[in-house]
Amino acid sequence: MNTDKKIIPLAMLALGAILTIYALILDLTGATGELRGYILILGVILLILGVFKMPHKKHTKIVNMVFLFPMVFTFAVTVIIPFILGIIYSFTDWNGIQVTRFVGFENYITMFKQSDYVYSFVITLIYTVINMVLVNVVGFVLALVCSSKIKGTSFFRSAYFLPNLIGGLVLGYVWQFIFNKVFTTIFAGSLSMLTDANLALLAILIVNTWQYAGYIMLIYLTGLQTVPKDVLEASGVDGASALTTLFKIKIPMIANTFTVCIFLTLVNSFKQFDLNLAITNGAPSRIMGPKIIQATELLALNIYNTAIRKNNYALGQTKAVVFFIILAAVSLTQVAISKKREVEL
Repeated sequence: MNTDKKIIPLAMLALGAILTIYALILDLTGATGELRGYILILGVILLILGVFKMPHKKHTKIVNMVFLFPMVFTFAVTVIIPFILGIIYSFTDWNGIQVTRFVGFENYITMFKQSDYVYSFVITLIYTVINMVLVNVVGFVLALVCSSKIKGTSFFRSAYFLPNLIGGLVLGYVWQFIFNKVFTTIFAGSLSMLTDANLALLAILIVNTWQYAGYIMLIYLTGLQTVPKDVLEASGVDGASALTTLFKIKIPMIANTFTVCIFLTLVNSFKQFDLNLAITNGAPSRIMGPKIIQATELLALNIYNTAIRKNNYALGQTKAVVFFIILAAVSLTQVAISKKREVEL
């Protein structure tokens, strides 16, 4: 009897799944007639009945799986499958529409032979390190200010976080106007930072810090609020100065917050695209010596230009795969080092 209770719901589920899939195949192949509609309805009804006829424990698991399926399916279609296809396309001559032949590692060899790609990689590393320091220092200082007892901290928190709500492209074009029109008028200069080969990359750093520091500030602020007040009061009674309290108590106790913030700024800096596109679009720079034409072209913009502007989709996809591997390796290394440092603190 118990066996029948299990077999019947399973049979209903199996038949319902088969009928539903068959109806969907008929629809995709363009089959005409009302039969596919009836088959689909019957399949769905059998699936529902099969779920509710299952024993309670099984019923709960299946219901959970049914509700989880749309999210898993969407994630697979939009992330996992494109990622796997991207890796496959990197070994072909894919032109954005079709693949005509398998080229092996030819795209990877071509990629590393391109001087603009190598330069973009180096300049991205430099940009990432500088931006990580700037955003975290500014964000932490703002968090200290907003966690103090001065009046109006709620207003300042909102004001500092507000730039993060503006889209990168919109923000980039706004700051492009500020650099080209406002600053040149105020300081009576003939050239803006964006046209100065020595300052073009600095402009991106300024805007990104202005946009992202408020977000990092909130994370640091949350961490600072978890520091027990009795510990701070005890340090004050012992005569510890503000700096001693900061470096000996607050920072060690929010080490995990530093790990999160450094990771977020690392990823954000390394995959910077929208501000780079809107502000400089790869303008010339002398940051590494002689003036180079596409010197402010970070890796993400280099991949975009290769695939979209130069219509070399296979090579662009190859660069994207390598970009993902580098970002994953750097991020995992940073988290491992930070976790080790947390234990030491």
